Amino acid sequence: MHRFLPTNLRLLPIWASALALAGALFAFADAPTNEAPRTVRNLSFGRGETLKYKIHYGIINAAEGEIETAGDLHRVNDRPCYKVSVSGRTTGSFDFFLRIRDTWRSYIDTAAILPQKFVRDIAEAKYRKKETMDFDHAAHTVQVEDSKEKKRKTFQTPENVQDLVSGIFYVRTLDYAHRKPGEQIKVKGFFDDEVFDMTVTYRGHETVETKAGTFRCIRLSPKMPPNKLFKGENAIGVYLSDDENKIPVLVQAEMFVGSVKLDLYEYRGLRGRLNRVATD
Repeated sequence: MHRFLPTNLRLLPIWASALALAGALFAFADAPTNEAPRTVRNLSFGRGETLKYKIHYGIINAAEGEIETAGDLHRVNDRPCYKVSVSGRTTGSFDFFLRIRDTWRSYIDTAAILPQKFVRDIAEAKYRKKETMDFDHAAHTVQVEDSKEKKRKTFQTPENVQDLVSGIFYVRTLDYAHRKPGEQIKVKGFFDDEVFDMTVTYRGHETVETKAGTFRCIRLSPKMPPNKLFKGENAIGVYLSDDENKIPVLVQAEMFVGSVKLDLYEYRGLRGRLNRVATD
């Protein structure tokens, strides 16, 4: 998935990979018509939401990340969409040795919670990549354009496919109240010119501490395919707040080159009340 990364210490980019984890719960698709292919009940998020994270590599504060939902709606393929931007940047000594400024942007259908367009703008040391994906879910295709190579390629996609960012927002709409620990969620995604399957296991509830406070969380574990980054198929733990918002408050990953933690430290513009655990 991350074969474009020039080194194992790229932070993967840590932010983008951590989102791939959280967003590894992919499912469902959209169609560029006036009529939504489905309607998803969404009580979890709306316009104007901002989530900020510290990204730790071992004990080092290595980077910062942000998920921002624009305050206005955008029209793509004649559908109203949330514009969601995910950005990551290295800090401190990491920024000196490995400067990363990455932005991932998804235009997500407000009714179907499905992607209409996805943009990836990567700046990592001397590496640059800008890529746009246009989804046609009626035809089950995605057109991928690389601005540097000036090539446009078309790929077949399964029904109801998601990009990395929109997958995070879709999974936030799911109801976990009646799921049993060990229950699996089968999901699909498209990234880096490939369609891939992902199985996510619901692990139950757990209380976790973050820089933003202590939260009772829904714990998810995406099963990772064989790769050179993550240590084992159950290397990743994703923790969503156990309330209507279901925001990712913590992501932990065990890698061959160390451990990575994505830790929420600031939030605003949430749709509902965030259920923090009172501590002494």
